[in-house]
Amino acid sequence: MCGILGGWWSQPPSDLNQRLQRGIEALGHRGPDDRGLQAWPAGGGTLYLGHTRLSILDLSPAGHQPRRSRDGRYWITFNGEIYNYRELRQELARQGYAFESDSDTEVLMCAWQAWGERALPRLTGMFAFAVFDSLEQSLTCAVDPFAIKPLFWRHEDGALCFASELRAMQQVQAGTARLDWQAAYDYLAHGVYDFSERTFSQGVRRLQAGHLLRWKPGSGAAPSVHAWWRPPVPAPLRIGFDEAAEELRRLFLASVRLHLRSDVPLGAALSGGLDSSAIVCAMRHLEPDLPIHTVSFIAEGSPHSEAQWADQINRHVGAIAHPVLVQPGELAAQLDDLIQAQGEPFGSTSIYAQYRVFRAAREHGLTVMLEGQGADEMLAGYDGYPAFRLQSLIENGRIDQAAAFLMAWRRWPGRDTGHLLRHTASLFLGDDAYRALRQRLGRTPSQPDWLSAGLLREAGVDLAYPRPAPMPPARGRRVAQALARALSQRGLPALLRQGDRNAMRFSVENRVPFLTREMAEFLLSLPEHYLISMQGETKHVLRAALRGLVPDAVLARRDKIGLVTPERQWLQDFAPQARLWLADSADIPFLDTEALLRAFDDIIAGRRPFSWQAWRWINFVRWFRVRQMQA
Repeated sequence: MCGILGGWWSQPPSDLNQRLQRGIEALGHRGPDDRGLQAWPAGGGTLYLGHTRLSILDLSPAGHQPRRSRDGRYWITFNGEIYNYRELRQELARQGYAFESDSDTEVLMCAWQAWGERALPRLTGMFAFAVFDSLEQSLTCAVDPFAIKPLFWRHEDGALCFASELRAMQQVQAGTARLDWQAAYDYLAHGVYDFSERTFSQGVRRLQAGHLLRWKPGSGAAPSVHAWWRPPVPAPLRIGFDEAAEELRRLFLASVRLHLRSDVPLGAALSGGLDSSAIVCAMRHLEPDLPIHTVSFIAEGSPHSEAQWADQINRHVGAIAHPVLVQPGELAAQLDDLIQAQGEPFGSTSIYAQYRVFRAAREHGLTVMLEGQGADEMLAGYDGYPAFRLQSLIENGRIDQAAAFLMAWRRWPGRDTGHLLRHTASLFLGDDAYRALRQRLGRTPSQPDWLSAGLLREAGVDLAYPRPAPMPPARGRRVAQALARALSQRGLPALLRQGDRNAMRFSVENRVPFLTREMAEFLLSLPEHYLISMQGETKHVLRAALRGLVPDAVLARRDKIGLVTPERQWLQDFAPQARLWLADSADIPFLDTEALLRAFDDIIAGRRPFSWQAWRWINFVRWFRVRQMQA
């Protein structure tokens, strides 16, 4: 796990070396163990590759980056881990490649030499890397199938700049990038973010999951970006349920085994839910003598606390538990640091709970943490994607089964039948009817009084709700289609961004064993009732696969809590400070500060229902100010 940056300039500014060094400094938390910066003439200008290293595999100086291939043709700067590097190394050695280190970076370099872009599907891991081919004078940047590791880039006036984080790019570009008003509006009005290549910084793009960028420096052409992998939505496999559960168990244990490869201490983030419990129990199953450290956020005194479930798993595997308790006032005191770590606005205070988990991991000497992210998006978690299941059944003409599923699904705790029926109806509507339905149901208005709609419209901002981008037709496979979208567009990208930044803030590598291409392709190919059963049980096949690994009481849980914080109480506790922050928003052109303060006061006083909106006002305004201070 590391930080990378680089770029190409035809006429480098006189202070570019100092800017690049400041950019590397801004990535120091991602890689405190080593740093490197290389420059070469290319395309009539100069190409730069930079790196900061967090040593995880092969802790020796042989892991230094940027790294050059033995024949001198390629240079690479790489962030991430290739978990199957030992197997790839053996394959490459048989082809005649020699190795000087035990690092996965050298294996990745040789794999690129041997197979080029065809190496990408062979990699099991998380990665964002840039390779310069000095013979072809070309630059290639790539990210893993889920963009677990980030890469931002900008092409302007013929120059290209890229980095692991926006603040590093800000240092290299010398100044605060202009705010992207569309991204700001989508976040503030609709709570939608991280769903496309667009960022909150105008002109800066994120390389999306499973994508690759190619560019010839000095060619005058723009970089080309294309997907090297997309989540597939195939026809369902003809496989029995028990066989599917057995295969999932094999894939899951094989993945956890690979994710345990580390030359530094590791642990696990344990919420007490099914996914994190599965990982901790798999660790004990695979490594009977491994000292297992778990770190858990405890919402003390909250009805949503999962402490009892985390305690049960800790006892089951004999873990060394590290509970995290948050005291009143700590969120307000640490908010600026959290905002700076995240780099862009985010969804809720649960991100602070995760921030504290990774801080505690570092405090207890853990450099690698495994967590359960991604299971919900591959196994129909949360409430089971029921609207899409109903859509599939209706499209297949199974009306009786749709009615039976609805009646069974609604019996589970915490489920809203009315919302399900409205959501299902919306899936059959065109865009205009869909937006009219949202408005009628009282969703957040697209033109609230605290936003200047006229100014936004003049700036070209689309004030409609950003409905998910259409995907290839998948009649009767709507759950699989929705999961594919969640993996690559809506849902997982934001969660992965937040996890990466929180972990890296404390120089911790977070690993997500559920997220492998092989497991995703298998699960997306299963019959939909293997994922969400006809009785409304979510992650149906996973629960079967984990029998004998995870305690039956955990597998039989009927509730879904997740990483829930007492957000309302926290905001009440620091409302006076939050109000001062919101009052400091007069220089944000499209915000009406007075209207914003009235709306905030109404929420705090209970005159308006509490919602996510209050947090996002605070987050956005404070992020805007912290961003200015960083410039």
